[in-house]
Amino acid sequence: MSFVQELKWRGMLHDIMPGTEEQLEKELTAAYVGIDPTADSLHIGHLVSVMMLKHLQIAGHQPIALVGGATGMIGDPSGKSQERNLLDEPTLRHNQECIKAQLAKFLDFESKEDNVALLVNNYDWMKEFSFLDFIRDVGKRITVNYMMAKDSVKKRLGEESKSGMSFTEFTYQLVQGYDFYHLYKNNNCRLQMGGSDQWGNITTGTELIRRMDGGEAFALTCPLITKADGTKFGKTESGNVWLDPERTSPYAFFQFWLNTSDEDAERYIKIFTLLSQEEIDTLVAEHKEAPHARALQKKLAEEVTTLVHSREEYDMAVEASQILFGKGTAEQLRKLNESTFLAVFEGVPQFNISKDELSAGINVIDLLAEKTEVFPSKGELRRTIKGNGLSINKEKINNPDLDVNNDFLIGGKYILAQKGKKNYFLIIAE
Repeated sequence: MSFVQELKWRGMLHDIMPGTEEQLEKELTAAYVGIDPTADSLHIGHLVSVMMLKHLQIAGHQPIALVGGATGMIGDPSGKSQERNLLDEPTLRHNQECIKAQLAKFLDFESKEDNVALLVNNYDWMKEFSFLDFIRDVGKRITVNYMMAKDSVKKRLGEESKSGMSFTEFTYQLVQGYDFYHLYKNNNCRLQMGGSDQWGNITTGTELIRRMDGGEAFALTCPLITKADGTKFGKTESGNVWLDPERTSPYAFFQFWLNTSDEDAERYIKIFTLLSQEEIDTLVAEHKEAPHARALQKKLAEEVTTLVHSREEYDMAVEASQILFGKGTAEQLRKLNESTFLAVFEGVPQFNISKDELSAGINVIDLLAEKTEVFPSKGELRRTIKGNGLSINKEKINNPDLDVNNDFLIGGKYILAQKGKKNYFLIIAE
């Protein structure tokens, strides 16, 4: 299956310039995607374009990831209502290195083949470009009329815009267009890809290549990913879902995919995994026969978590889910690292106790009904113990005379109390 056919069946093709498919069939072709370096991590909103580069390399073509160091200092007006904060060079360089490490999980930067992946930063060629040189060599090639006709510009200058558009942002499409020209001249790059909101910027690049060099270049975009309910993809109540485990724990990452709707899971599994059409068709059929088993969501969460993090992190996320929903063991609980442990029990009531006090041992009744307020009264706690309804660290407690001490601490810091099946309480010893 060709690269374009692959994108089509996966629902990853929105617009394509005439001649693009023929170019890809004719010869090994370098294609690039621009990545915003305003954070030191990608988030799942970037994954669509990263997967496009992945499929491109699998198809034998050369992927180029362009970190927009220069354009990151300006800010792309596409789909934005206001200007972004500008970054300094040390921050951009740090972000670039972090992003490359994440991209290396998807793209082969070490291959000896002609289609080895490249990472470039447009700051490297734009930083020496003087303003006078730019407006002389690039600015004169594209008319203001051409630039004004772009949707991203129209929206910002239209009646619904309160802030208008700065000259800096207005020139963004020229700077991005020059990136394409630079890669065309220096890396024989013939294709730029991106989200459908980038079509105007990409075609400015193809036009610039035609006018500056008489060359032919191509454009291809994927649809902007939305959720079935119309809300924005990739956002949760706590913000972006990041690829960096320090920003979004692998457990929370896993849960995001596991909790997608049936309709979304059927689309996302084509876009965000490398499963074949046959494998996905089988999964979809299986899911429709027994939707309650959530086969699609489980496979989606497994594939994406393993791809972005690792098989070990995926296994830990599954074990953590079992703990939360009542099937986990004390051994599994103690195996969790601290970030996963805290992600699992995020939002449960927390209580603090002195480590020194705990070291001497505290009777379980005093600990849970007096030192903390896990139980409102000692009487209720005794009844719960008698009814086999209390667990500490996933182990049933049947002895009301039990002393709890530092040996009970998970990771030297936490005690997990559980009332019944679903009520958790976290005691933090400091």
